Amino acid sequence: MDCNVFNPVDLPCGRTIENRLVKTAMYEHMANFSGGPPNEFHYGLYSEWAKHGWGMILTGNVQVSPQHLTLGRDIVVPPTLDAEDVKPFKKLAEVIHGAVDGTRSLAIMQLSHAGRQSANFIGGRLPFVPPLAPSSVRVGTRRDENRGGGTISNLIFHALFQVPMEMTALDILHVQSSFVRGALLAYKSGFDGIQLHAAHGYLLAQFMSPKSNIRNDKYSVAPENATRMLSEIIEAIRKVVPTTFIIGIKINSADYVTSGNTEEVSQEGERRVLDHIRTIASWGVIDFIEISGGDYEKPDFMACSGSQKLDRQAFFAQFSRTVMKDLHQSPVPFSSVPLILLTGGLRSHSHLHAALMSRHADLLGIGRCAVLCPDLPKILRSQLQNNKSSSTWADKPFTREPEAVFRASKWVPSVKLIGSGVGTAWYTTRMRDIAISQIKNPRAEPPPADYNRGGLIAVSMMWAWFDSRIAPIWVLGILMVLVVTAGFSVSTKNGVIGTPG
Repeated sequence: MDCNVFNPVDLPCGRTIENRLVKTAMYEHMANFSGGPPNEFHYGLYSEWAKHGWGMILTGNVQVSPQHLTLGRDIVVPPTLDAEDVKPFKKLAEVIHGAVDGTRSLAIMQLSHAGRQSANFIGGRLPFVPPLAPSSVRVGTRRDENRGGGTISNLIFHALFQVPMEMTALDILHVQSSFVRGALLAYKSGFDGIQLHAAHGYLLAQFMSPKSNIRNDKYSVAPENATRMLSEIIEAIRKVVPTTFIIGIKINSADYVTSGNTEEVSQEGERRVLDHIRTIASWGVIDFIEISGGDYEKPDFMACSGSQKLDRQAFFAQFSRTVMKDLHQSPVPFSSVPLILLTGGLRSHSHLHAALMSRHADLLGIGRCAVLCPDLPKILRSQLQNNKSSSTWADKPFTREPEAVFRASKWVPSVKLIGSGVGTAWYTTRMRDIAISQIKNPRAEPPPADYNRGGLIAVSMMWAWFDSRIAPIWVLGILMVLVVTAGFSVSTKNGVIGTPG
């Protein structure tokens, strides 16, 4: 296996990624309230990433349903694909492709549906209208003997999430067609491909998890049915896009556990997801699989605490290695085996090199570090070219991370999801700083990260950023989120930080 970060690699569809560095999906929170197309803030942000030679750049999650938003300011697939509807998305693809150093990044649109994780007030629906999901199992409902979580967690989940409405066969067909429309939007806009978000507890992950899917029909979690929703969407997409159009999937590494915390139960969960990945690879039409994990009940994908970094610098590396080994021993033709994209904990050049050398991954996903250090590929290339020995810099972190910002009061009860949201807000405001700087002067370097910006200040800045035409329902939703976050997000016991995507 080629272990040079800057060597190209071919995808099964025939396209080539010019290097192994991937800017993974990060939720931007920059669209209009109630969702909408990309705008000048997205263009400013992505133009900065486009300057620096990333092999592939993924957008934040683009929702296929305007009634199932995450935090209210999501990019949304339009109901029709007329020229005017496509225009802002085409502009975003052009921005991502607008390299200045000769490296043309592949532009990938991440398509998502929040399902039951679409929150009250800010989810795009009228008050108390439930979201759709595979089954009527609310976020925060733990169908096990060792519930844990406590009263505060239960109150938070009840405030933010409703009991969803179980999807009918017609609902399923409608959602599938929405994903197909999203893929057509990406193709018509000039994107090189899409990534289907089947991780972090969103709708496609909900269909594959026994925590959220208790159906008894052909869309159940029985081994022969668990990936049916995903396979039918991909089959429909492949019928309407060229064979060279890239299709990737983001999937959880260990989000299949319904009860217990033992190592045996965790291993059983990993066996389930490994079976799903084998099935997905056997279709022979997927180009890459991103290994991630966690959901809103257990937001591991947002994790960034010091102890967790010490435990495992690349959170999902071992599982990713298992997947790599398994797929290359499978009967799937080598040319059709999807590449593995590892995301999480890759914070130094030595981590990147080790991930490739140890066969943990084919592609290297950078999320938060890409926000703190947008020019990371350029810096790494310069270091490799100008230093005969890497011993002086290879083990050093790419950049400082804002851990101290999120230290919290010891007496505040722990609520993982809300604690994670504080980190989301910090990185969101950092992305906004980059966007605004590029709008003002596209040739200027973005401002340095503001490590003096505290978590609660970031939350306020994130949610206070709206125009005067906002509807009263959005004001109510924002106030609710601010009050809840201000009251509970400063937990240290289990608090983690990050940005979903």
